[in-house]
Amino acid sequence: MKAANAALDYVVKHGKRTAVILPIDEYEELLQDLDDLAVIARRKNERTISFAEIKRRLKRL
Repeated sequence: MKAANAALDYVVKHGKRTAVILPIDEYEELLQDLDDLAVIARRKNERTISFAEIKRRLKRL
């Protein structure tokens, strides 16, 4: 993700930031990051496979 972007606009209500408006491409990138984190969380307890095992499996293809 990119560093802080000057294109962000904040919605302020009663002197406090309540929302942010950002470019759609940045929003979609955030959604993708969130999806990636959800996949990682779901797969957290799965058995790992060594690199040597992966190479062995790929050679059989």
